[in-house]
Amino acid sequence: MTETFLGLPATAPAGVGNLRGDEPFPVAARRALADAQLRRNLRHATGTIRAKSAAVIGEVPDWAELRAAGRAIKSDTMARLPELLEQLEAAVTAAGGTVHWATDAVEANRIVTDLVRATGADRVMKVKSMATQEIGLNEALEAAGIEPVETDLAELIVQLGRDRPSHILVPAIHRNRAEIREVFLREMPGVDPALTDEPAALAAAARRHLRETFLSTKVAVSGANFAVAETGTLAVVESEGNGRMCLTLPDTLITVMGVEKVIPTWDDLGVFLQLLPRASTGERMNPYTSMWTGVTPGDGPQQVHLVLLDNGRSAVLADEVGRQALHCIRCSACLNVCPVYERTGGHAYGSVYPGPIGAVLSPQLTGVEENASLPYASSLCGACFDACPVMIDIPSVLVHLRARHVAEQRAAHRTPSAEAIAMAAAAYTMDHPRLYAAAQRAAGLGRVAGRALPPPLSGWTASRDVPAAPPQTFRQWWSQRSRS
Repeated sequence: MTETFLGLPATAPAGVGNLRGDEPFPVAARRALADAQLRRNLRHATGTIRAKSAAVIGEVPDWAELRAAGRAIKSDTMARLPELLEQLEAAVTAAGGTVHWATDAVEANRIVTDLVRATGADRVMKVKSMATQEIGLNEALEAAGIEPVETDLAELIVQLGRDRPSHILVPAIHRNRAEIREVFLREMPGVDPALTDEPAALAAAARRHLRETFLSTKVAVSGANFAVAETGTLAVVESEGNGRMCLTLPDTLITVMGVEKVIPTWDDLGVFLQLLPRASTGERMNPYTSMWTGVTPGDGPQQVHLVLLDNGRSAVLADEVGRQALHCIRCSACLNVCPVYERTGGHAYGSVYPGPIGAVLSPQLTGVEENASLPYASSLCGACFDACPVMIDIPSVLVHLRARHVAEQRAAHRTPSAEAIAMAAAAYTMDHPRLYAAAQRAAGLGRVAGRALPPPLSGWTASRDVPAAPPQTFRQWWSQRSRS
């Protein structure tokens, strides 16, 4: 294991994959807000998931204790991460698997591509994986002449539609069933032209399409929800059964896993298997929980590889406040309760990881300046903190990253920004009582002049309502009260 995985680097690596946004969040969000159909799709989907999740969480009398236990396990894991990763490597190797270490997306893609080429295969089937999306594995495989086939229904919809995922758990949440039918009719080979938009019919069409892939593809690529250090066991939880097919049928199984997914013991896994399904899909337990430990002769894949991915995680680990983001178990509960996400969708974030967790994770993986707008993509209402099953204090991390952005901007630019000048002027005004009183009187005049500010501040008021100044300031009220 190299020093890259020991929390030493101060900056994120260059080859981070699909984590940098093409445009700032405000620009992309403005476009999303203009799409009425998108907003209807998101409102319906997130509202449905929230209701289901709240119902099953309400059945658990010790939910608060489970959340605290999950947070404690994750905190302990981050404190001992190098030790636990080496323990995991030893256990996987002893069970017949092979462990590879990838510093960044470029190295991870090279490792996986070389492993697939060594088998002679020109096609792989994939289990839904955020890590492989993060590194841009599909694009790397296609460039090498290898066809990746997504087997998760939502990921398949996204792949066939030449789209991008917009949600951690439900990648096609921005699509309704009529739109999905159109994608299937246009892109799915051999689909019945009479296909309806009934969910059962759409699922059946996908099942028929994927059956040949499951039976004939000899290599599979997966992610991992958890990896148990003491036993070398990897776990994937899912709802459709496609993961079980991918994890058991092929000859070769390659798993790409972020290093933060390791947990210390088998008993710890029990905590997360209670937290994850309720917080994510609103289920009491996952329909399919697949676990494998190395190679079992004559049963399942006979070549098992684990690629441990850093890709900026060491830099996150080095930040005592920001490292909370590495506690994430990818449940997406924070997305489903976020008022910003519900109105803009995941594409506005410009990164594989959208929503509140993406706003704190992606900037740290790439370096804050590469995704500088994301820490501001929040109202700081705190709903994400309340919903998080491992109690990540996302609002506090957002404020922390905003402060880092301001400090980095100040260090990089000698000329102060317009915002910095405005804040300095406000501070000076508030520090001088007579000047502050004059500013209050001027604000009162704004009630007569209107609620639009002059340039360059007009850019702010063009899309926001300026609160009307009160008819009487507190000082005026107090002075009047004192005289009476």
